[in-house]
Parts: sequence; C-alpha cells; structure tokens
Amino acid sequence: MVQGSMDSVSGLERTKVLHNGEKAALTFSPEEFENRLAGLRSIMVRKDVDAVVLTSYQNIKYYSDFLFTQFGRSYALVVTQQDSVTITANIDAGMPWRTSYGDNLVYTDWKRDNFYYAMKEVLRRQGIDPRRLGVENDTLSVILRDRIQDTFESAQLVDVSQDTMRQRMIKSAEEIELIKEGARIGDLGGEAIRNAIREGMMEYEISLIGTEAMVHEIARTFPGREVRDTWVWFQSGINTDGAHNWSTTRKLQRGDILSLNCFPMTSGYYTALERTLFLGEPDERSLELWNVNVEVHRRGLELIKPGAVCKDIAAELNEIYIQHGLLANRTFGYGHSFGVLSHYYGREAGLELREDVDTVLEPGMVVSMEPMITIPEGEPGAGGYREHDILVVGEDGAENITKFGFGPEHNIVR
Repeated sequence: MVQGSMDSVSGLERTKVLHNGEKAALTFSPEEFENRLAGLRSIMVRKDVDAVVLTSYQNIKYYSDFLFTQFGRSYALVVTQQDSVTITANIDAGMPWRTSYGDNLVYTDWKRDNFYYAMKEVLRRQGIDPRRLGVENDTLSVILRDRIQDTFESAQLVDVSQDTMRQRMIKSAEEIELIKEGARIGDLGGEAIRNAIREGMMEYEISLIGTEAMVHEIARTFPGREVRDTWVWFQSGINTDGAHNWSTTRKLQRGDILSLNCFPMTSGYYTALERTLFLGEPDERSLELWNVNVEVHRRGLELIKPGAVCKDIAAELNEIYIQHGLLANRTFGYGHSFGVLSHYYGREAGLELREDVDTVLEPGMVVSMEPMITIPEGEPGAGGYREHDILVVGEDGAENITKFGFGPEHNIVR
C-alpha cells in the first residue's frame, strides 16, 4: 500500500491515503481487471517501459474502473509490473478508492506540483526510477507532457496510446454482457420517446422522457453503482441535419422529420440507439430518401462479419449512395467501436468503418452500423436521415443486439 507524505518545511500534507469506507461493487470482476492489467503489462514489456502513467478518461476507467470528474484538476493511473495506483484529487476524498480496482493515492491542492509529486512517490516507493515511461500522446496536453518530463527528467517518454486502444478494441465476455444490457436499455428509451411524441411538444421535453426512462432502468439493473452521464438528443426539422445536435426548445409540427438518439451510459460504457421518424405521413421525396438510407443500413448489417475490412465495407456502401446520387450527402463514417467512450471522452479510432481504416473485424469487436445522409434546407426531403444498430462480431458472423425497429413501417408516428 502506498503511503502519504508531508512537506518537511511547511508541515502540510502533499499526499494522503484516504481508504474511507469499504470498496464498492465494481463494474466487472477482479479477474477481468487483472486480465486487462496483464494485457497492459505485456504492452509494457514490448515497449520496454518501466512504468506507465495513464491520464485519459478512457484508460483510467478501463484499467481501474474509476471515471473521474476533471473540473480543472489532473488525474492519473500509475501502473508497474507490481502494482496499479490511481492518483486523485483531495476534493474527491475516499470515493476514487472505493470505486476503483487497485490502490489509490490522494494529492492535495496547496502546491501546484503535488500531482506530479504523487506520481514520483508511487514509483519511488517501488524503487523505480524509470528509464522509459509510458504515456498517452493522443490525449496528453503539451503542458501536462512537459510537466511529466520535468518530473522524470532522465526518462524517455514512450507513447502507449495506440497499443492500449488496440487492447480495448477486443471486448471480453463481461464487457459484451454489459454492452448488451446497454443496448436493451437504449431500446427502452426509444420506446418511451416514440410513445411520447406529440405535436406541440418541445424537443427537450421529449429528450427528458427518454433520459428518465433509461436512468431508472440503469439504476434497477445495476444497483449500488454510480448513475451518471446518460442523455438523449431528440431533434426535429432542420435540427436533424447533424448527428450530434443537442435538443432545443423547438416545438414539433406535423410533417416533421424527427431523429431519436438515446445514449444510456452504464458505468462509463456507451451504447446508442438512433432512428429516423416522421410525425405524420412523410412526403414522397422524404419517403424515397428514407428508404435509400434504410437500404444502405440493411446492407451494412449484412457486411459486418469476422474477416471484413473496415474500408471495404465503406466502399461497398458508398456504391449504393452513388447509384442514387447521394454520396455527397453522406455526413460521416458508417460506424465505430463501442466500449469506454462518451461525447467528452474516449474513442477507438482504429475501429471505424471509414475509407481510410484498414482494420480487419475480429471476434470480440463491437461496432455500429449507422449510415446518415443530410439534405439541405430548401430542397425536397430536407433533413437528416440516420439509423443505428450495434453488432457484436463473433466467430461465424455478427449478432445485432439492437431490437428497436427501423424504417417507415415502424417509425411513422400518426
């Protein structure tokens, strides 16, 4: 166990141990976290690093189960071949220790370099003066990187971000079960939203109904855990043009194109349900465009399987849009990986269904199929059309874990 320390001149604590209360139920089993740390330690051996200092939301969560709230402070997970220790701010008290796997060392606020002092303290107590230190270049700010280098003057900083991303891309059985629960909860949020849609309601009102339904179900399914970050983007009319547009106070009108986007966050794990709907019968051009996007979606679901190459999937789906003269209306890639991610942290960029990604799909990967086109305001059928399902890649194919219906036969609200 790490020990806290005081400044010899001021007598103030620089670090402290706050094992306050009992360890809470974690998201996964101890064996799961040991397997993850074993994978990271194998990366350390390959990269010839003596220790790793992880500073991103996604990796601290993945390897320790602790998801921090930054508020201008820094957080870290220090991993060696012997130990793993979260370094957290005193404002969080004993909560990080209770909600994380491994040990924890708290740093105090009274001196700005106490965070870096804590890093060094963890390694010093293990007798480690690192020659090579693993860091995450993809999320590490220049200032933070410089301060880590100043703290470990003789160490060479080595990037491990791409290696850890590749480890996170292959989900364990426990992760897949959690993601399946998230997809189920997203479907429930979608049902609550579809049932609530009425002319004259505002987008944000619909969003709140979906969010509340999902949060209650997350709390019921995962008792004794943190409840945080679940949200809904419900869009109408011109506000459907972007996939990440926040809900507004716009009132729904009959004839509107609608977009339902549910994001249940179960312990930092993102899942999503996205659907195009119409309030009342769509006009002829809108129905035509919607059906084209559904055609792309159906074909995309068929293409996700072990051995498929991300860029090849994108290329084939592009051909369908080309046939309909709609390729220029596509707004982003066809899908992405799932796991520890959110709109403010995390991304497994090596597993996206885009033309510039040559990753081969493997069993254990979890990806979405989510084609989208946007027709500008003033043109027939204006609006954004998108569907979104989540698939788990297996040995012989892929399982679609999204059950909410898509297309005109399911999502015209009359």
